[in-house]
Amino acid sequence: MRFYRRREQVLSVLLVLPSVLALFAFVYGFIGWTGYVSLSNWNRLVPDYTFVGWTNYQRLLQNPRFLITLRNLGVFTGLFVGGSVVLGFLLAVLLDRRVRAEGFFRTVYLYPLALSFIVTGVVWRWLLNPGSPQMGSTGINRLLELMGLGFLKSGWYTDPRVGIIAVAVAAIWQMSGYVMAMYLAGLRGIPEELREAARVDGASELQIYRYVVLPLLRPITFGALIVLGHISLKIYDLVVAMTGTGPGFSCDVPAYFMWETTFRANRFGQGAGIAVILLLIVSLLIVPYLRLSLRREVEV
Repeated sequence: MRFYRRREQVLSVLLVLPSVLALFAFVYGFIGWTGYVSLSNWNRLVPDYTFVGWTNYQRLLQNPRFLITLRNLGVFTGLFVGGSVVLGFLLAVLLDRRVRAEGFFRTVYLYPLALSFIVTGVVWRWLLNPGSPQMGSTGINRLLELMGLGFLKSGWYTDPRVGIIAVAVAAIWQMSGYVMAMYLAGLRGIPEELREAARVDGASELQIYRYVVLPLLRPITFGALIVLGHISLKIYDLVVAMTGTGPGFSCDVPAYFMWETTFRANRFGQGAGIAVILLLIVSLLIVPYLRLSLRREVEV
């Protein structure tokens, strides 16, 4: 009996071992290699692994464009995460009212999630095209003119003041349906008796959502913030398809700058440094989430 149990344990380890080795080789191994390259003098096409310490990081922090990308990333993350969470929650509340054709509306809200950021960027590049004096207004600007709201027209991604906002609008359109699905599942899981008890105590609908519903949805909100924050920090394809760097680097983000630094300028050391900085920023979100998840598992 002990022999068969031992054999099952060995077979289980052998079954998982290839995946574990692949994980360490192609994930953690390449992370370590990227970190090593970021400390080297590989800033041309031919590899040069001469150790230079923190020189690449110092150059990045002195690079005005890199500082602009960090500022754009902060603005984009705040708008994208906040807008997706608020809009997704509002859509979930509306669907939770058991409206007619709920399945149709749920499909419409979720449809953008089926698209890639490349497709979303192309579509919103058309929609936010400001037009020209010869052709007149197009897209959203033309719609605003027809509605008598011409004073709201903007240059969108061609305007350095609102370029990154235009990118955030496209990202919110794509991901708000995902947040809606998360919140709708959470709302449907809240017992109706809790709301009825709050109504009996004289609570208004707004107070019910503030003091009953929202506290119960806190884990979903936290999970949505982690997922959306992770997406926003490594955003690249939407920027490529929609705006590029934008006028005056107004739409530039670290991931796009990393690609240009590495594969256009052949400064592999600095490109690896940008990748490491992005990894550290992402870890600020992921590590607390993992610690909280492990703590909950231990408590359960």
